Amino acid sequence: MSRQFKTVNYQEALEITVRLDDCLPQDHLARFLADVVEDLDLSAFYARYGNRGAAPYAPEVLLALLVYAYANGVFSSRKIEQACRDTVAYRFLAGNLTPDHDTIAAFRKTFLPQLQHLFVQILLLAQEMGLLKLGNISLDGSKIAADASKSKAVSYKRLKEIQVKLEAEVKELFALAEKADSSALPEGMDLPREIARREDRLARLAEAKAALLERAAERDAVEAAEYAARMRERDDQHKRTGKKPRGKPPAPPTPGPRDKDQYNFTDPESRIMKNSRDDGFGQHYNAQVAVDQAALFVVGCSLSNHPNDQHEVAPTLETIPKPLGTPSAAALDCGFFSEPNLAVLEEKGIEAYIATGREPHNQGWQAYFADAGSPPPEEATLREKMAHKLRTALGKAIYRRRKCTVEPVFGQIKAVLGFRQFSLRASLQ
Repeated sequence: MSRQFKTVNYQEALEITVRLDDCLPQDHLARFLADVVEDLDLSAFYARYGNRGAAPYAPEVLLALLVYAYANGVFSSRKIEQACRDTVAYRFLAGNLTPDHDTIAAFRKTFLPQLQHLFVQILLLAQEMGLLKLGNISLDGSKIAADASKSKAVSYKRLKEIQVKLEAEVKELFALAEKADSSALPEGMDLPREIARREDRLARLAEAKAALLERAAERDAVEAAEYAARMRERDDQHKRTGKKPRGKPPAPPTPGPRDKDQYNFTDPESRIMKNSRDDGFGQHYNAQVAVDQAALFVVGCSLSNHPNDQHEVAPTLETIPKPLGTPSAAALDCGFFSEPNLAVLEEKGIEAYIATGREPHNQGWQAYFADAGSPPPEEATLREKMAHKLRTALGKAIYRRRKCTVEPVFGQIKAVLGFRQFSLRASLQ
């Protein structure tokens, strides 16, 4: 055969001496992370170590490994341990050491609060380097699956049915116990154990019922406030125009727990939420991020168990580090539009650009270049004023940046890194 091929002698290849410096380009993420970790204040980490025992791995070594692994979609401590043996970037960050998976997992669990505070340090470091100057931001949320199955949840209606059934069974078992001296029990039956098992289930159901009642009370207060705000908006519109508002008036909320309210025994803090991927329902949390439109840095994030975004503006804004300053403007989709959210942004001195409804698709170029028209009168509703604001040139420019700044963040996290489910339970703690 005349064709020549490049071949490999694997025995000789095993004897080759490799310099890590030759394998990692100068702009490699591992090199950048090693430099960044050196500039972080890790005194809170070192303060947790005692003076006894074998020499532990330095916090910066394990921290750099975790950050690099997460940036590449690797979340398993066992996979990180394996990568320290056979992947160049991990060997570089570990200094050719091989921390075992128990060490990595224990570090992550022990220093979780300290790891969260490093988020602020990194943002301040980016600001000092001139990479971040807080200006306009975009906010959005996305559902992240909880580490729990919806099959471990019980509805309020079903909970009451199970309670009645178990109480009747306990009563029957106690009656059977009274007759135990005169009549034989079924073969293999441990009566005290059967009673204890049902009483334990009743105690857990009582705990679930109390939690559902508490959630219902919180929901009642929120829905009452929202109902009052909607009715006030309709009354204001009626007084201003002299015409009855279009559409049916909103129905007053029904107080108390509802039959379909759910409680999950595996992760009680998670909630049943609609999954946008398949229109199904599952145990989720609602994650929120605030992204700077110019630098594309995540400057704030929050987590809740609310199925919609109506109450997430204030908590997310509170997570933006104070030294970064105050954003000049914020772009949000229609899921955030409410009078309280507008008040929160105004109180913080942030210009609000919130969609008042869903925009139809394929409107044509005329809709994008249409004139904003005359400003609404002073007595116009907040929704009418915001709708006009978004039709102005400035409003279009700021709101248009929302989709290409905050939504790709969740795309990267979910589709690229593969993070779609939490590994910890009670993730709000």
